[in-house]
Amino acid sequence: MNIRIDNLTKRYGSQTAVNHISFEVKTGEILGFLGPNGAGKTTTMKMITGYLTPDDGDIFIGGKSLRSHDMRRHIGYLPENNPLYLDMPVMDYLAYCAALHGVPPADITGRIRQMVRLCGLDVEKHKRIGELSKGYRQRVGLAQAMIHDPAILILDEPTTGLDPNQIVEIRQLIRELGKEKTVILSTHILPEVEATCDRILIINRGTIAADGTADTLRKQAQGKQLLQVRLEGVDPSQALDALLQLEVVETAAILDAEAGRVEIQSLPEVPAAREVFQLCVQRGWILTELIPLETRLEDVFRNLTMN
Repeated sequence: MNIRIDNLTKRYGSQTAVNHISFEVKTGEILGFLGPNGAGKTTTMKMITGYLTPDDGDIFIGGKSLRSHDMRRHIGYLPENNPLYLDMPVMDYLAYCAALHGVPPADITGRIRQMVRLCGLDVEKHKRIGELSKGYRQRVGLAQAMIHDPAILILDEPTTGLDPNQIVEIRQLIRELGKEKTVILSTHILPEVEATCDRILIINRGTIAADGTADTLRKQAQGKQLLQVRLEGVDPSQALDALLQLEVVETAAILDAEAGRVEIQSLPEVPAAREVFQLCVQRGWILTELIPLETRLEDVFRNLTMN
């Protein structure tokens, strides 16, 4: 079931949290929804799920406007803070959520068993939610979001509190679900986005800053060469000052002062390796590493959201 966002806007008093954004997510696509804190991600997700009403614009799910149709039964939502009834046993809570979502009574037991298996809850399923670790509570949140087999999943920070093994398992689950569902996944863990998502949308200050695959976003930033340099026999702070005076260098930072490692980013379309090498020769520095690095998604994100 496709989602189409058309000129969506949300204001809180004088502050515009989401500012006339438009994008589309198609069935079978996993969209990584990124942005710094306060960028408008959660507000946008709450509008898609029907928790908030837009001030302007519209949201179309399966071609139907949310302004005139209630589409919540088609959506599974895991909020960022994952509110749960801590006094309820896991199985009772999932049965309660299934009933709320309109799952036929005859199907509820089967759906609960499926969610317990998919979300790895079998060992803890007879405990009260309040007795579970944070990671298992997150699994319960995922189970309630999927209990009614929705066509759309909106997941806000779904791997918060999970250990590395659990994160891998949830990534695999999301990838499997994404083959037949429409998934919007919000996270601050950029490697998770690369491992899970088909496409990335970056929002900053309520507007869309970038939209494309990880490879596409990297290519857009590859005009800026990224170098890792290791120097011996020189104070890294002094080297940093000298490197920043080169006309071809846009930014430079000390990665490891003890090892003498510095990271350098050139100006767009102006490679810096030759000038860095010549500077080392002129100053008599011992250059033991000069490594061109692939543009990282973290660098793309930082460049798009720092201003």
